[in-house]
Amino acid sequence: MFLIPSLLGLVFFIVPIFIDGSMTFPLALMAKGFKAVLGENILPLVSSVLCFSAVMSLIGTVVKPRFIEKSDLLNGLFHASPTWLLIRVLGAAFAVMAQNKLGAEIVWNANTGGLVFNDLLPSLLVTFFLAGLLLPLLLSFGLLELLGTLLSKIMRPVFRLPGRAAIDCLSSWLGDGTVGVMLTSNQYENKQYTEREATVVATMFSIVGISFSLVVLTQVGLQDKFVPFYLAICLSGAIAAIVLQRIPPLSRKKDLYIDGTARNKDDELIPEGHSALSYGYELALARAAKVTSLTDVARQGLRNALDMVFGVLPAVMAIGTVGLVVAETTPLFSILGAPFVPLLELMQLPEAAQASEALLVGFADMYVPSILATSINSEMTRFVIAALSVTQLIFMSETGAVILSSKLPLNLFELVVIFVLRTLVTLPVIVLVANLVF
Repeated sequence: MFLIPSLLGLVFFIVPIFIDGSMTFPLALMAKGFKAVLGENILPLVSSVLCFSAVMSLIGTVVKPRFIEKSDLLNGLFHASPTWLLIRVLGAAFAVMAQNKLGAEIVWNANTGGLVFNDLLPSLLVTFFLAGLLLPLLLSFGLLELLGTLLSKIMRPVFRLPGRAAIDCLSSWLGDGTVGVMLTSNQYENKQYTEREATVVATMFSIVGISFSLVVLTQVGLQDKFVPFYLAICLSGAIAAIVLQRIPPLSRKKDLYIDGTARNKDDELIPEGHSALSYGYELALARAAKVTSLTDVARQGLRNALDMVFGVLPAVMAIGTVGLVVAETTPLFSILGAPFVPLLELMQLPEAAQASEALLVGFADMYVPSILATSINSEMTRFVIAALSVTQLIFMSETGAVILSSKLPLNLFELVVIFVLRTLVTLPVIVLVANLVF
Protein backbone atom coordinates (compact mmCIF):
# COMPACT_ATOMS: atom_id res chain seq x y z
CA MET A 1 0.00 0.00 0.00
CA PHE A 2 2.94 2.34 0.61
CA LEU A 3 5.44 1.21 -1.99
CA ILE A 4 3.50 0.75 -5.24
CA PRO A 5 1.40 3.97 -5.22
CA SER A 6 4.39 6.02 -4.00
CA LEU A 7 6.64 4.71 -6.76
CA LEU A 8 3.92 5.46 -9.30
CA GLY A 9 3.64 9.00 -7.90
CA LEU A 10 7.39 9.53 -8.27
CA VAL A 11 7.31 8.20 -11.82
CA PHE A 12 4.36 10.34 -12.96
CA PHE A 13 5.44 13.63 -11.37
CA ILE A 14 9.22 13.66 -11.00
CA VAL A 15 11.14 10.99 -12.95
CA PRO A 16 12.35 12.37 -16.32
CA ILE A 17 12.26 10.31 -19.52
CA PHE A 18 14.06 10.95 -22.80
CA ILE A 19 12.29 10.62 -26.14
CA ASP A 20 14.07 11.42 -29.42
CA GLY A 21 16.83 13.17 -27.49
CA SER A 22 14.51 15.54 -25.58
CA MET A 23 13.56 15.31 -21.92
CA THR A 24 9.97 15.12 -20.72
CA PHE A 25 7.93 13.62 -17.87
CA PRO A 26 5.24 10.94 -17.89
CA LEU A 27 2.57 13.41 -16.73
CA ALA A 28 3.50 15.83 -19.52
CA LEU A 29 3.59 12.96 -22.02
CA MET A 30 0.13 11.80 -20.93
CA ALA A 31 -1.20 15.36 -21.22
CA LYS A 32 0.26 15.63 -24.72
CA GLY A 33 -1.35 12.31 -25.65
CA PHE A 34 -4.76 13.41 -24.38
CA LYS A 35 -4.46 16.66 -26.33
CA ALA A 36 -3.64 14.68 -29.47
CA VAL A 37 -6.67 12.40 -28.93
CA LEU A 38 -8.99 15.38 -28.44
CA GLY A 39 -7.48 17.15 -31.46
CA GLU A 40 -9.60 20.02 -32.76
CA ASN A 41 -12.28 19.31 -30.17
CA ILE A 42 -10.14 20.59 -27.31
CA LEU A 43 -10.86 24.30 -27.84
CA PRO A 44 -14.67 23.84 -27.87
CA LEU A 45 -14.22 21.63 -24.79
CA VAL A 46 -12.24 24.37 -22.99
CA SER A 47 -14.90 26.93 -23.87
CA SER A 48 -17.68 24.59 -22.71
CA VAL A 49 -15.92 23.94 -19.40
CA LEU A 50 -15.54 27.67 -18.69
CA CYS A 51 -19.17 28.40 -19.65
CA PHE A 52 -20.42 25.50 -17.54
CA SER A 53 -18.37 26.77 -14.58
CA ALA A 54 -19.79 30.29 -14.95
CA VAL A 55 -23.43 29.14 -15.30
CA MET A 56 -23.25 26.65 -12.42
CA SER A 57 -21.46 29.22 -10.22
CA LEU A 58 -24.21 31.75 -10.93
CA ILE A 59 -26.84 29.15 -10.03
CA GLY A 60 -24.95 27.89 -6.97
CA THR A 61 -24.15 31.36 -5.62
CA VAL A 62 -27.30 33.33 -6.52
CA VAL A 63 -30.13 30.77 -6.77
CA LYS A 64 -28.69 28.26 -4.26
CA PRO A 65 -30.80 25.21 -5.24
CA ARG A 66 -31.06 22.36 -2.74
CA PHE A 67 -29.17 19.84 -4.89
CA ILE A 68 -26.07 22.08 -4.74
CA GLU A 69 -26.50 23.17 -1.12
CA LYS A 70 -26.79 19.54 0.09
CA SER A 71 -23.74 18.30 -1.83
CA ASP A 72 -20.32 19.00 -0.34
CA LEU A 73 -18.74 18.46 -3.77
CA LEU A 74 -21.08 20.72 -5.75
CA ASN A 75 -21.20 23.37 -3.04
CA GLY A 76 -17.40 23.45 -2.91
CA LEU A 77 -17.15 23.68 -6.70
CA PHE A 78 -19.88 26.18 -7.50
CA HIS A 79 -20.43 28.41 -4.47
CA ALA A 80 -18.14 31.42 -5.04
CA SER A 81 -17.54 34.83 -3.48
CA PRO A 82 -18.76 37.85 -5.54
CA THR A 83 -15.20 38.52 -6.76
CA TRP A 84 -14.59 34.97 -7.92
CA LEU A 85 -18.05 34.74 -9.43
CA LEU A 86 -17.21 37.79 -11.55
CA ILE A 87 -13.88 36.24 -12.54
CA ARG A 88 -15.56 33.00 -13.64
CA VAL A 89 -18.13 34.90 -15.71
CA LEU A 90 -15.37 37.04 -17.28
CA GLY A 91 -13.32 33.93 -18.01
CA ALA A 92 -16.25 32.34 -19.84
CA ALA A 93 -17.00 35.55 -21.76
CA PHE A 94 -13.36 35.97 -22.82
CA ALA A 95 -13.20 32.31 -23.90
CA VAL A 96 -16.29 32.65 -26.10
CA MET A 97 -14.87 35.88 -27.59
CA ALA A 98 -11.49 34.26 -28.27
CA GLN A 99 -12.98 31.11 -29.78
CA ASN A 100 -15.36 32.95 -32.11
CA LYS A 101 -13.39 36.21 -32.52
CA LEU A 102 -16.29 38.26 -31.24
CA GLY A 103 -16.29 41.77 -29.80
CA ALA A 104 -13.23 43.95 -29.28
CA GLU A 105 -10.20 42.52 -31.10
CA ILE A 106 -7.85 43.57 -28.31
CA VAL A 107 -9.54 40.97 -26.09
CA TRP A 108 -9.24 38.00 -28.48
CA ASN A 109 -6.20 38.67 -30.67
CA ALA A 110 -3.18 36.37 -30.73
CA ASN A 111 -1.21 38.44 -28.22
CA THR A 112 -3.89 38.65 -25.51
CA GLY A 113 -6.97 36.44 -25.01
CA GLY A 114 -6.13 34.38 -28.08
CA LEU A 115 -2.74 33.50 -26.55
CA VAL A 116 -4.31 32.38 -23.27
CA PHE A 117 -7.21 30.52 -24.89
CA ASN A 118 -5.40 28.81 -27.77
CA ASP A 119 -1.93 28.24 -26.32
CA LEU A 120 -2.26 27.95 -22.52
CA LEU A 121 -5.71 26.62 -21.62
CA PRO A 122 -5.69 23.39 -23.71
CA SER A 123 -2.48 22.24 -22.01
CA LEU A 124 -3.68 23.38 -18.60
CA LEU A 125 -7.02 21.60 -18.98
CA VAL A 126 -5.49 18.17 -19.51
CA THR A 127 -2.60 18.81 -17.08
CA PHE A 128 -4.92 19.97 -14.29
CA PHE A 129 -7.27 17.06 -14.79
CA LEU A 130 -4.55 14.39 -14.89
CA ALA A 131 -2.49 15.96 -12.10
CA GLY A 132 -5.56 16.28 -9.88
CA LEU A 133 -6.46 12.63 -10.40
CA LEU A 134 -2.90 11.43 -9.72
CA LEU A 135 -2.08 13.78 -6.84
CA PRO A 136 -3.20 11.28 -4.14
CA LEU A 137 -0.30 9.05 -5.21
CA LEU A 138 2.03 11.67 -3.72
CA LEU A 139 -0.18 12.68 -0.79
CA SER A 140 -2.05 9.67 0.56
CA PHE A 141 0.29 6.68 0.70
CA GLY A 142 3.28 7.81 2.80
CA LEU A 143 5.75 9.16 0.24
CA LEU A 144 5.80 12.65 1.75
CA GLU A 145 6.27 11.23 5.23
CA LEU A 146 9.33 9.23 4.14
CA LEU A 147 11.03 11.88 2.04
CA GLY A 148 10.00 14.63 4.45
CA THR A 149 11.85 12.92 7.29
CA LEU A 150 14.92 12.23 5.13
CA LEU A 151 15.15 15.80 3.84
CA SER A 152 14.14 17.76 6.95
CA LYS A 153 17.80 18.22 7.94
CA ILE A 154 18.36 20.14 4.69
CA MET A 155 15.07 21.95 4.11
CA ARG A 156 14.47 23.19 7.67
CA PRO A 157 17.86 24.90 8.35
CA VAL A 158 18.38 26.23 4.80
CA PHE A 159 14.85 27.24 3.78
CA ARG A 160 12.93 27.05 7.11
CA LEU A 161 10.60 24.53 5.49
CA PRO A 162 9.60 20.94 6.34
CA GLY A 163 11.32 18.18 4.43
CA ARG A 164 8.09 17.33 2.58
CA ALA A 165 8.43 20.68 0.75
CA ALA A 166 11.23 19.11 -1.31
CA ILE A 167 8.58 17.13 -3.24
CA ASP A 168 6.76 20.36 -4.15
CA CYS A 169 10.03 21.89 -5.26
CA LEU A 170 11.00 18.91 -7.39
CA SER A 171 7.57 18.54 -9.01
CA SER A 172 7.68 22.24 -9.93
CA TRP A 173 11.30 22.65 -11.00
CA LEU A 174 11.36 19.42 -12.98
CA GLY A 175 7.73 19.21 -14.05
CA ASP A 176 5.32 22.13 -13.90
CA GLY A 177 4.83 25.12 -11.59
CA THR A 178 1.04 24.89 -11.55
CA VAL A 179 1.26 21.29 -10.33
CA GLY A 180 3.53 22.54 -7.53
CA VAL A 181 0.94 25.16 -6.54
CA MET A 182 -1.81 22.50 -6.57
CA LEU A 183 0.27 20.28 -4.30
CA THR A 184 1.14 23.17 -1.97
CA SER A 185 -2.46 24.33 -1.67
CA ASN A 186 -3.61 20.79 -0.96
CA GLN A 187 -0.95 20.38 1.74
CA TYR A 188 -1.95 23.71 3.31
CA GLU A 189 -5.64 22.77 3.40
CA ASN A 190 -4.73 19.44 5.06
CA LYS A 191 -2.61 21.09 7.81
CA GLN A 192 0.70 19.82 6.46
CA TYR A 193 2.02 23.36 5.91
CA THR A 194 1.61 26.43 8.06
CA GLU A 195 0.55 29.73 6.47
CA ARG A 196 4.18 30.87 6.26
CA GLU A 197 5.45 27.56 4.85
CA ALA A 198 2.71 27.33 2.21
CA THR A 199 3.22 30.90 0.96
CA VAL A 200 7.00 30.46 0.81
CA VAL A 201 6.77 27.21 -1.15
CA ALA A 202 4.17 28.61 -3.58
CA THR A 203 6.04 31.86 -4.32
CA MET A 204 9.63 30.64 -4.10
CA PHE A 205 9.60 27.15 -5.58
CA SER A 206 6.62 26.82 -7.96
CA ILE A 207 8.77 27.70 -10.94
CA VAL A 208 8.04 26.64 -14.51
CA GLY A 209 9.33 23.22 -15.45
CA ILE A 210 12.71 22.51 -16.98
CA SER A 211 11.17 21.66 -20.37
CA PHE A 212 9.42 25.03 -20.66
CA SER A 213 12.63 26.76 -19.62
CA LEU A 214 14.21 25.26 -22.74
CA VAL A 215 11.33 26.66 -24.81
CA VAL A 216 12.05 30.15 -23.44
CA LEU A 217 15.77 29.83 -24.16
CA THR A 218 15.08 28.58 -27.69
CA GLN A 219 12.86 31.63 -28.28
CA VAL A 220 15.85 33.94 -27.69
CA GLY A 221 18.14 31.75 -29.84
CA LEU A 222 20.49 30.56 -27.08
CA GLN A 223 19.54 26.90 -26.67
CA ASP A 224 23.22 25.92 -26.77
CA LYS A 225 23.64 27.73 -23.40
CA PHE A 226 21.08 25.63 -21.53
CA VAL A 227 23.39 24.30 -18.80
CA PRO A 228 24.63 27.71 -17.55
CA PHE A 229 21.12 29.08 -18.14
CA TYR A 230 19.48 26.55 -15.83
CA LEU A 231 22.30 26.82 -13.30
CA ALA A 232 21.60 30.58 -13.18
CA ILE A 233 17.91 29.85 -12.58
CA CYS A 234 18.64 27.34 -9.78
CA LEU A 235 21.24 29.52 -8.05
CA SER A 236 19.21 32.73 -8.19
CA GLY A 237 16.03 30.88 -7.20
CA ALA A 238 17.68 29.32 -4.13
CA ILE A 239 19.09 32.69 -3.02
CA ALA A 240 15.67 34.33 -3.49
CA ALA A 241 14.04 31.61 -1.37
CA ILE A 242 16.54 32.12 1.45
CA VAL A 243 16.34 35.94 1.41
CA LEU A 244 12.73 36.82 0.58
CA GLN A 245 11.04 34.73 3.24
CA ARG A 246 12.87 36.82 5.83
CA ILE A 247 11.40 40.15 4.67
CA PRO A 248 7.79 41.34 4.20
CA PRO A 249 5.33 40.29 2.99
CA LEU A 250 6.37 36.64 3.54
CA SER A 251 8.00 37.31 6.92
CA ARG A 252 4.62 38.56 8.20
CA LYS A 253 2.88 35.28 7.49
CA LYS A 254 2.03 33.34 10.65
CA ASP A 255 3.51 29.96 11.51
CA LEU A 256 -0.02 28.65 12.08
CA TYR A 257 -2.03 26.02 10.27
CA ILE A 258 -5.17 26.85 8.32
CA ASP A 259 -7.33 26.29 11.44
CA GLY A 260 -5.20 28.64 13.58
CA THR A 261 -3.31 25.94 15.51
CA ALA A 262 0.45 26.25 15.99
CA ARG A 263 3.06 23.97 14.48
CA ASN A 264 4.51 21.40 16.86
CA LYS A 265 8.24 22.03 16.65
CA ASP A 266 8.96 18.48 17.78
CA ASP A 267 7.13 16.96 14.80
CA GLU A 268 10.31 16.54 12.78
CA LEU A 269 12.54 15.29 15.61
CA ILE A 270 13.80 11.76 15.07
CA PRO A 271 13.25 9.62 18.21
CA GLU A 272 16.12 7.80 19.87
CA GLY A 273 16.82 4.40 18.41
CA HIS A 274 15.71 5.51 14.95
CA SER A 275 17.63 6.65 11.90
CA ALA A 276 16.00 9.18 9.57
CA LEU A 277 15.30 6.35 7.12
CA SER A 278 13.77 3.95 9.64
CA TYR A 279 11.62 6.65 11.26
CA GLY A 280 10.50 8.00 7.88
CA TYR A 281 9.61 4.47 6.77
CA GLU A 282 7.60 3.93 9.97
CA LEU A 283 5.67 7.19 9.41
CA ALA A 284 5.08 6.23 5.77
CA LEU A 285 3.60 2.86 6.72
CA ALA A 286 1.41 4.51 9.35
CA ARG A 287 0.10 6.94 6.71
CA ALA A 288 -0.51 4.16 4.18
CA ALA A 289 -2.39 2.17 6.83
CA LYS A 290 -4.97 4.97 7.05
CA VAL A 291 -6.06 4.20 3.48
CA THR A 292 -9.04 1.91 3.99
CA SER A 293 -10.68 2.46 0.61
CA LEU A 294 -9.04 3.07 -2.72
CA THR A 295 -12.42 4.31 -3.94
CA ASP A 296 -12.25 7.18 -1.43
CA VAL A 297 -8.75 8.02 -2.67
CA ALA A 298 -10.02 8.04 -6.26
CA ARG A 299 -12.89 10.31 -5.24
CA GLN A 300 -10.43 12.74 -3.66
CA GLY A 301 -8.38 12.73 -6.84
CA LEU A 302 -11.48 13.44 -8.92
CA ARG A 303 -12.44 16.28 -6.59
CA ASN A 304 -8.93 17.76 -6.93
CA ALA A 305 -9.23 17.56 -10.71
CA LEU A 306 -12.69 19.15 -10.90
CA ASP A 307 -11.69 21.90 -8.47
CA MET A 308 -8.77 22.88 -10.70
CA VAL A 309 -10.72 22.60 -13.95
CA PHE A 310 -13.84 24.52 -12.85
CA GLY A 311 -12.17 26.90 -10.40
CA VAL A 312 -8.73 27.71 -11.76
CA LEU A 313 -9.12 27.60 -15.57
CA PRO A 314 -11.62 30.52 -15.60
CA ALA A 315 -9.23 32.54 -13.40
CA VAL A 316 -6.33 31.90 -15.78
CA MET A 317 -8.48 33.01 -18.74
CA ALA A 318 -9.84 36.14 -17.04
CA ILE A 319 -6.76 37.37 -15.17
CA GLY A 320 -4.32 36.36 -17.91
CA THR A 321 -6.32 38.17 -20.61
CA VAL A 322 -6.65 41.36 -18.55
CA GLY A 323 -2.92 41.34 -17.78
CA LEU A 324 -1.95 40.87 -21.42
CA VAL A 325 -4.42 43.55 -22.59
CA VAL A 326 -2.77 45.99 -20.16
CA ALA A 327 0.67 44.98 -21.45
CA GLU A 328 -0.40 45.40 -25.09
CA THR A 329 -2.42 48.60 -24.91
CA THR A 330 -0.69 50.70 -22.27
CA PRO A 331 2.90 51.77 -21.62
CA LEU A 332 2.49 50.66 -17.98
CA PHE A 333 5.22 48.01 -17.94
CA SER A 334 7.63 50.23 -19.90
CA ILE A 335 7.05 53.03 -17.39
CA LEU A 336 7.50 50.66 -14.47
CA GLY A 337 10.67 49.28 -16.03
CA ALA A 338 12.24 52.72 -16.61
CA PRO A 339 13.64 53.06 -13.04
CA PHE A 340 15.60 49.84 -13.64
CA VAL A 341 17.64 51.40 -16.46
CA PRO A 342 20.28 52.94 -14.12
CA LEU A 343 20.53 49.61 -12.29
CA LEU A 344 21.05 47.70 -15.55
CA GLU A 345 23.62 50.29 -16.69
CA LEU A 346 25.40 49.98 -13.35
CA MET A 347 25.62 46.24 -13.98
CA GLN A 348 27.02 47.08 -17.44
CA LEU A 349 24.27 45.16 -19.22
CA PRO A 350 24.25 46.02 -22.95
CA GLU A 351 21.12 47.68 -24.39
CA ALA A 352 19.87 48.49 -20.88
CA ALA A 353 17.03 50.78 -21.99
CA GLN A 354 15.55 48.15 -24.30
CA ALA A 355 16.02 45.43 -21.69
CA SER A 356 14.16 47.46 -19.06
CA GLU A 357 10.96 47.29 -21.17
CA ALA A 358 10.98 43.49 -20.86
CA LEU A 359 11.88 43.47 -17.19
CA LEU A 360 8.43 43.64 -15.56
CA VAL A 361 6.12 42.62 -18.40
CA GLY A 362 6.62 39.02 -17.26
CA PHE A 363 4.06 39.70 -14.53
CA ALA A 364 1.39 39.45 -17.24
CA ASP A 365 2.86 36.36 -18.92
CA MET A 366 6.31 34.82 -18.61
CA TYR A 367 6.66 34.18 -22.35
CA VAL A 368 6.28 37.84 -23.35
CA PRO A 369 9.77 38.98 -22.15
CA SER A 370 11.48 36.37 -24.32
CA ILE A 371 9.43 37.55 -27.32
CA LEU A 372 10.50 41.15 -26.70
CA ALA A 373 14.10 40.02 -26.20
CA THR A 374 14.37 38.65 -29.74
CA SER A 375 14.85 42.22 -31.03
CA ILE A 376 17.89 42.75 -28.75
CA ASN A 377 21.27 42.20 -30.39
CA SER A 378 23.31 41.36 -27.27
CA GLU A 379 23.35 37.64 -26.51
CA MET A 380 24.21 38.40 -22.89
CA THR A 381 21.15 40.64 -22.48
CA ARG A 382 18.87 38.07 -24.12
CA PHE A 383 20.28 35.44 -21.74
CA VAL A 384 19.55 37.64 -18.71
CA ILE A 385 15.98 38.48 -19.78
CA ALA A 386 15.16 34.83 -20.54
CA ALA A 387 16.54 33.59 -17.20
CA LEU A 388 14.87 36.40 -15.28
CA SER A 389 11.47 35.70 -16.85
CA VAL A 390 11.66 32.15 -15.46
CA THR A 391 12.91 33.09 -11.97
CA GLN A 392 10.29 35.83 -11.56
CA LEU A 393 7.88 32.88 -11.15
CA ILE A 394 4.64 34.85 -10.62
CA PHE A 395 2.87 35.57 -13.89
CA MET A 396 -0.82 36.28 -13.97
CA SER A 397 -1.68 34.26 -17.07
CA GLU A 398 -0.95 31.06 -15.15
CA THR A 399 0.90 30.68 -11.81
CA GLY A 400 -0.39 33.94 -10.31
CA ALA A 401 -3.97 33.12 -11.26
CA VAL A 402 -3.64 29.61 -9.81
CA ILE A 403 -2.29 31.01 -6.52
CA LEU A 404 -5.08 33.59 -6.27
CA SER A 405 -7.79 31.02 -6.98
CA SER A 406 -6.44 28.63 -4.34
CA LYS A 407 -6.88 28.88 -0.57
CA LEU A 408 -3.31 30.04 -0.10
CA PRO A 409 -3.29 33.24 2.04
CA LEU A 410 -1.90 35.58 -0.64
CA ASN A 411 -3.57 38.55 -2.32
CA LEU A 412 -2.82 40.39 -5.56
CA PHE A 413 -0.88 43.22 -3.90
CA GLU A 414 1.37 40.73 -2.11
CA LEU A 415 2.02 38.88 -5.38
CA VAL A 416 3.03 42.18 -7.04
CA VAL A 417 5.45 42.96 -4.20
CA ILE A 418 6.93 39.44 -4.24
CA PHE A 419 7.33 39.62 -8.04
CA VAL A 420 9.28 42.89 -7.79
CA LEU A 421 11.40 41.58 -4.91
CA ARG A 422 12.20 38.39 -6.82
CA THR A 423 13.28 40.57 -9.75
CA LEU A 424 15.58 42.68 -7.57
CA VAL A 425 17.16 39.66 -5.84
CA THR A 426 17.59 37.33 -8.82
CA LEU A 427 18.69 39.93 -11.39
CA PRO A 428 22.23 40.54 -9.98
CA VAL A 429 22.83 36.79 -9.63
CA ILE A 430 21.78 36.13 -13.24
CA VAL A 431 23.88 39.04 -14.52
CA LEU A 432 26.87 37.64 -12.61
CA VAL A 433 26.43 34.22 -14.23
CA ALA A 434 25.94 35.89 -17.64
CA ASN A 435 29.24 37.73 -17.21
CA LEU A 436 30.97 34.40 -16.61
CA VAL A 437 29.35 32.86 -19.71
CA PHE A 438 29.76 35.68 -22.26
